[in-house]
Amino acid sequence: MVVLITQTPIEDQDLEHLVGRVFFKAIDLLGGLQRLAEYRALTWLPSLARASFVIVLREEYLKTEEEIAKIVGISKSTVRTILKADPNLALYKIQHFDELTKEEKRELRVHIAGGIAKLSYKLVKDGQEAQTLLEFCREMSAKAVQACDAPWAYIVLKNIKGTRYPVESPEPLIEKLSGITIKGYPAEEVLKNISYPIKNPAQLLHEIKEYIDMKQNH
Repeated sequence: MVVLITQTPIEDQDLEHLVGRVFFKAIDLLGGLQRLAEYRALTWLPSLARASFVIVLREEYLKTEEEIAKIVGISKSTVRTILKADPNLALYKIQHFDELTKEEKRELRVHIAGGIAKLSYKLVKDGQEAQTLLEFCREMSAKAVQACDAPWAYIVLKNIKGTRYPVESPEPLIEKLSGITIKGYPAEEVLKNISYPIKNPAQLLHEIKEYIDMKQNH
């Protein structure tokens, strides 16, 4: 039997959406923009963006090195360097960044970008989105639900600012929502009876609504 593997067609919007998520997660792993500024490594951002494209095109769309080089606009050797980068070594180098020479820092840019992008892609696919992106979504969601007259959802989103995801247990949320009632139910009761882990603010609102609907229908 001959098995034919066909490549997934690329929808530009889907590609850029996933690359953006990987890129933001990569910035998170590097300590955020402030930490990059402290490293004097903000010039790494284009390399991180290119590496994110390379990893997504390879892992998600099964593109060859030659195809990736053409799409991203870089050389095949750069694509190969990114794909061969070691995520663990990249993290180690970041953790010991201050010990490196200026020459080593310059040479590491593509290697670190590739390793971090690989790790970021895996984490995003596992549901661990970038904290910066989640906070942005939380703020936008809070404004949206406030405009739609959903006061309980607005209060929840407003009070969970700074929550780290995924949330594995009720305690971090109970700490932030202590003393609050949600449609007549104590937040502590609601949070102890929803499903975990919670991967993002939208899932939290969904789980809360499901629990409240269940209580009201019984």
